[in-house]
Amino acid sequence: MEAVFSPAAVVQSMMDVEAALVRAQSKAGLMPASAAQAISSLCRAELYDVPSLLAAAPAAGSLAMPTVQRLRETVALFDPAASVYVHRNACAQDIVDTAMVLCTRQALRILDDDLQALCGQLLDLARRHQAVPMLGRTLMQPAQVISLRYKVMNWLMPLVRSAEMLRSHAREALRLQLGGPVGTLESLGTNADPVSRLLSEDLGLPVSEMCWHTQRDRWIRLATELGVLCGSMSKLAQDLALLAQPEVDEIVEAPTDGRGSCIALPHKHNPIAAQQALAATLRAPHRVAALMCCMNQAHERGLGQWPAELAEWSSLMGATHGALIALRRAMGAPDVRTAKMRANVDAQLGLVGSERLELLLTPRLGRQRTDAIVQELIRRVRQGQGSLMQMVRQALEEGELPETAISMRELSDLFDVVSIAAWADSRVEQSLQQAGQRLELLAGQPFV
Repeated sequence: MEAVFSPAAVVQSMMDVEAALVRAQSKAGLMPASAAQAISSLCRAELYDVPSLLAAAPAAGSLAMPTVQRLRETVALFDPAASVYVHRNACAQDIVDTAMVLCTRQALRILDDDLQALCGQLLDLARRHQAVPMLGRTLMQPAQVISLRYKVMNWLMPLVRSAEMLRSHAREALRLQLGGPVGTLESLGTNADPVSRLLSEDLGLPVSEMCWHTQRDRWIRLATELGVLCGSMSKLAQDLALLAQPEVDEIVEAPTDGRGSCIALPHKHNPIAAQQALAATLRAPHRVAALMCCMNQAHERGLGQWPAELAEWSSLMGATHGALIALRRAMGAPDVRTAKMRANVDAQLGLVGSERLELLLTPRLGRQRTDAIVQELIRRVRQGQGSLMQMVRQALEEGELPETAISMRELSDLFDVVSIAAWADSRVEQSLQQAGQRLELLAGQPFV
């Protein structure tokens, strides 16, 4: 991602736009083919001192201005007549915006590949583990029994939706920018639409119905979807870190190349991938907020807003990709400790089934009596007298509960955590199938 948005790559993208612009105008009959050939042959970033272009950008107001000036000077050395056609009928923002669209298209293709790969890892994890009981936790406390598959699908589905929405927003946002000084392309006259179409075909970018110099809504919607993706990845990373705590010990990042080891405290295994993903995703909301602040572009072309976008855009892309890479590493071969998951469920001594018990008894004993009995049984469990199942059986034997209140079969089913996990699996069975189908569809369609 750093390479995609490196100064040399950005300059090359601007050169690509300039080259395509002269080719389009040549095909439209607005300049000699020889001039277009002379200019496009010199639109190669390696021919220029990129650091000097960067140094000249602040005084010029944008990187496009010194880039165009150096290109014009270089063309003049080889073909003075052709130099007058450099950058004709376009403005600096046309070049910068379209160059950033080209860079972003490349960046999104990288993100798309890694996002689909992460989704595939999670889908495989869900498919491989059927009816595995684990604790569901609410407010950071043990709640009821869920399943590992249910947990994983809770991570996966938002990522699948983001993969789809990124493509949708990219189709809308990645468009040609060509408007000239105020967006009307007046200098091209009747050639405005033909040149736009030819430039669009050359760069593989659709033509917008209007110049979008100050219409940043599509561009920012794409950014907000990157922010949403970062939020979903942040949830996954935090869950992984919590599950890796020794007190929980249910999913642990596989140690590779000493990653996560601590020299001073060798008993520790730090969740480094989760840490890196969190560090990256926590930066995203600020980037998105800054980009949204850039939407108040004045009149037909803004002042400082679109340059401010440039400072945030590549950072948002880098943070998103950094989180994806970290999570792919974490989910590549995680140590999934299903026995520990079951042990953590069993350690609750059946209290995770207290609501099921109450729901079963209330129609038979009435709410008030049921509440009193269940609360007393819970108190005994917490005093260390045994599990909730044992306390129910003891209450039946001692007559505290009438024999008709619950049968032995019902009692056994009540605390059958495998069947409870299987029920949790059933609640995501349709999502599991749909996720597989949707990822196959994404894999079969080229990105924009």
